[in-house]
Amino acid sequence: MERILAGWESLSVSSGLLRFLDINLRGIGQVMFQNNPLTGILFLAAIGWGSYAAGVPQVAIAGILAVVVSNLTAQWLRVDNDSLYSGLYGFNGILVGLALATFLAPGPLLWVYVILGAAVSVIVMLATTNIVKPWGSALTFPFVLTTWLLLLATYGFSGLAGTALPSGAVVTAFQPYPTSPLRLLDLVEGVFLSISQVFLKASGIAALLLLAGLAVSSLAAAVFALGGAILAVLTAHLFGAESDLITGGLLGFSPVLTAIALGTVFYQPSWRVVVYAALATVFTVITQAALNVALTPFAIPALTAPFVLVTWLFLLPRQRLEQKDPAARDIENPAAGA
Repeated sequence: MERILAGWESLSVSSGLLRFLDINLRGIGQVMFQNNPLTGILFLAAIGWGSYAAGVPQVAIAGILAVVVSNLTAQWLRVDNDSLYSGLYGFNGILVGLALATFLAPGPLLWVYVILGAAVSVIVMLATTNIVKPWGSALTFPFVLTTWLLLLATYGFSGLAGTALPSGAVVTAFQPYPTSPLRLLDLVEGVFLSISQVFLKASGIAALLLLAGLAVSSLAAAVFALGGAILAVLTAHLFGAESDLITGGLLGFSPVLTAIALGTVFYQPSWRVVVYAALATVFTVITQAALNVALTPFAIPALTAPFVLVTWLFLLPRQRLEQKDPAARDIENPAAGA
């Protein structure tokens, strides 16, 4: 594997076109913190399959367009090469493209929105990084903020319409959901879809491709992703969350990212780190539910905001745990990602 990557790196250095392809593939991999072009290929395959299986190929196209626009924007802004070559300016962009094409109706203005959102996500990335550099990285906050603003704006524009946005409503008194034992099939479905929903896909095959993409870059990341998904599903079931949300992976995708981030990226894996990451993963499920309720009147999805909020909170006291590097994971670090 190392020889293959070394050979690819040599080819990339010799060709501007291959270098740009490499940047985009690494940007896709960085959604789950992996600075690896092979991971990017497998992630792209997951996106393509998930979009095709759902009958929405335009979603995959929007994601590809967005990551390309993001990296072109980063080059135009003359960002530092180390961060650019590591894909740090593409992962928020591809998520913006996937989200907009998922939640909005197809049409010419959708593509304008995708291009605009991808470009703006780079500026938000740079701005956010300057603010959070003392304790961490921007994570997917640029994706969340940019997409929230673009989705909210559609309610004021007649040329854009939501097709999969949550229904806006005033929050009412809690109505208990009927509970039932968690069947093994439901557990497995919830776990795999929690992983695939990181890329807004509801596909078990896509989840397997994503796990494979993680494993070729970091076996620990794949383990923490799977463990985070299992813990998220069990936690959501324990607290009596709506079954469709559990099995659909809609309460588990942010916890998956939290588990990878705290378990393998910001800290070296150890038993103390496992417990710390598990605590954060459980709290991310609760935060996901809280933000789902809080955003109900606005009729916009929480996206990965729970992951961002909880990871930032758990990074603030990180000097209390063994670290890889006190300065790791800021925008100047080429290993950084989502």
